[in-house]
Amino acid sequence: MGASNLLLKLSRRLWSEESDRAAFIDALVHPQPYPAAIVWTQPRPEQVPFAIAPPLPWQPAWVDRLAADQRPGRHALHQAGAYYCLDMASVFAAAVFSAIAIPVESVLDLCAAPGGKSLLARQAFHPDRLWCNEVVRKRVKILISNLKRCGATEALVFNLDPQAFAEQMPHSASVVIVDAPCSGQSLLAKGDQALGCFHPVTIKKNASRQKRILTSAAQTVAGGGYLAYMTCTFSSEENEQVAEWLLKKFPQFEAVEVPVLADYASPLASFPCYRLWPQSGLGAGGFTVLLRHRQEPLPPVDLSLLTAKAMPIYGDRPPPDSGTTGHPSL
Repeated sequence: MGASNLLLKLSRRLWSEESDRAAFIDALVHPQPYPAAIVWTQPRPEQVPFAIAPPLPWQPAWVDRLAADQRPGRHALHQAGAYYCLDMASVFAAAVFSAIAIPVESVLDLCAAPGGKSLLARQAFHPDRLWCNEVVRKRVKILISNLKRCGATEALVFNLDPQAFAEQMPHSASVVIVDAPCSGQSLLAKGDQALGCFHPVTIKKNASRQKRILTSAAQTVAGGGYLAYMTCTFSSEENEQVAEWLLKKFPQFEAVEVPVLADYASPLASFPCYRLWPQSGLGAGGFTVLLRHRQEPLPPVDLSLLTAKAMPIYGDRPPPDSGTTGHPSL
């Protein structure tokens, strides 16, 4: 497969050096396998049954980066819920958690399926309350399945439009995570399809969707709390430009420096935000930024009406009908 004209245009917007453009394009056009990572959700055994690669500076102690050709999803420990499998790009995006002051009382993951960021936040913060929302109804089942398998039975799972949280739990969450729907350009680095991912219409549509979700997310963050916004795409229209828009719309937020990601600072913004590129060989790539709410906390609100809409991790009760159609999955 050759590089499309739209990919070539994107590379020119991202890179000034031809060698950088060529490496970026090659990583997408000729994808190579990336080593898997595992998040330990149970105590790590003394003898890990996989070959482990050296840890990276931004890798938490409870994440192992595996050597090439390991298949952790096939091991009995996976079925037993000892760990969750994911790409190192997801670990990179969640590395912004390292700059969040603890203790953390509550975490809201607004776009939670299949559950990786929720489990990363759970291991990082051990919050008193973990709320996991997924707008796309057909993805709720896998979210519940992964949380249940990994022992996160304290989590509350929702199938609601993000606006419902802005209305029913304003200024209430210590940490809000938005792993935003996007054009999914990094999927190409994994050898997957992402039809139309470089088309301006696709990019504009996803940027607009992200702004809507982030508007709701910003309204749910408690004073002194944090908003972690991340994507798995490369176009600045969906990343830096959206974050810049958000900072202007909600001036009570400021971008936070993440020391462990200093070497990955985006050159496309004047505020701290970070990118992993597919040509690094560490993961398929993505974007991440951490924003802090600078105002003082407000009095707590009654969350009983919202929590009544949660779905059980255990039990046979079907998910309630949220009345929303949701955003398409990546």
